[in-house]
Amino acid sequence: MHHSITGQYLARYQRTADGADTPRGLLPLTGAQRRFLLVRSLDPQGRPDVVPLFFAFPRGTVDLARLRAAATYLAALHPALRARPEVVRGTPVQRLAAADVPAVRVETAPGQSATDALRQALGGWRAEGSPLRLFLAADDDSATSASTGPSTSATSGTSTGTGTGTEILAIALDHTACDGQSLSRVIEELTSAYAAALGPGDVPPAAADDETHAYREAVLLQLEAESRAGGPAALDYWGERLRNVRDAAPVPRALPRPADGLPSGAAGLRLPAGDAPLPFPDLLGACAAAARALYGEGTHPLGYPWGGRPAAARPVLGCFLNTVVFPATAAATGPDAHAATATAWWDDLDRADTPFDEVVRAARTAGAPWSGRLAGLLTVEDARHAPALRLGGVTGREVYVDGRPVRAPFAVSVSQGADLLVRMAWDRSALDDNVAEDAFGELTAALRAALAGPVAMA
Repeated sequence: MHHSITGQYLARYQRTADGADTPRGLLPLTGAQRRFLLVRSLDPQGRPDVVPLFFAFPRGTVDLARLRAAATYLAALHPALRARPEVVRGTPVQRLAAADVPAVRVETAPGQSATDALRQALGGWRAEGSPLRLFLAADDDSATSASTGPSTSATSGTSTGTGTGTEILAIALDHTACDGQSLSRVIEELTSAYAAALGPGDVPPAAADDETHAYREAVLLQLEAESRAGGPAALDYWGERLRNVRDAAPVPRALPRPADGLPSGAAGLRLPAGDAPLPFPDLLGACAAAARALYGEGTHPLGYPWGGRPAAARPVLGCFLNTVVFPATAAATGPDAHAATATAWWDDLDRADTPFDEVVRAARTAGAPWSGRLAGLLTVEDARHAPALRLGGVTGREVYVDGRPVRAPFAVSVSQGADLLVRMAWDRSALDDNVAEDAFGELTAALRAALAGPVAMA
């Protein structure tokens, strides 16, 4: 009889909750949350995955105390923003804690930019504490910044041009507490709470209890769906699909120490955005081209987030995505390769709910010498209807801060708004800047071929 990893976890969680002194304060974890905690535990520094958004405002716009109160209001209402992951008798769980969102004014050293100061502050993120944190920094008047938009140089470190008279707000969340849908709601609700000068005392206890009930129910529904998706047929599919995947190893080379000392490099481009999103198989094909340039022949595992809340669940804040694995091979390019990629991807989506840990186990059972480490990551965001962060009557301008740690050897993000913004970051401990930029060139060429139109470098 097949026993899924998720089903075993559900049984263990229930036993743990039944034996807890305050069972109502313990919540289960989705498969994605368990994966993020596992990755954190395997990291030598114990670093969590942090998702920051950066917004530039005229200096003096943001009332930090008022913003902290508004953010703590959100945490008092939404359990995902005040839960703390821990392990109870060998079982990973979430424990509800008091809402307490830190809001820190980050001081800049003489000549230091706000982006440098924020990068340093985020680099010191400790796993313990609130999953939602706020950081505000202003450029030192003597600091100079790079141009706006993504960097085209691997060594510039920052892609944000702010200039004097500007401050940057970082809204950062532990990835165990958020996904793309949650990020949009946090921005929208933070804007409303700030405008109304709300604080944690303005959350009715009944509303907080109702939200906690809805969150627990949504996570349990997600786990039930993941358990069903880990059945024998799905595991047979993924075992066959990934039997040739192995841990990707970049071609050995001497890695010169970057002059700026940053852990990652970055490059970006802007494309004219059409009314329809760029077909996802085209993006996968472009990432596969970059992987081939970096790793050579073989089958390289790329990961991308997919999914959302179960159909019967309320739209609670939290982390409900799954990481789907795409085996990138050295297949020929052209229409036939595109059609094969698209067909395989559609087949994958029929089993996209199979939890990542189940997929890894299936691949290893089929003989794949794969630890579960991904060769690259792809995330896609439709920003055309994304809410704006508006504080004190001013709409923040979203900016980007490069040079932060990257969890995979390379990661590609695509955002479709007024134009299509494509960004690639890479881990400098694994990849040389020049080689990574060449791979980004292969990705660019693949997108040019897919779009058959001009590409404007950002």
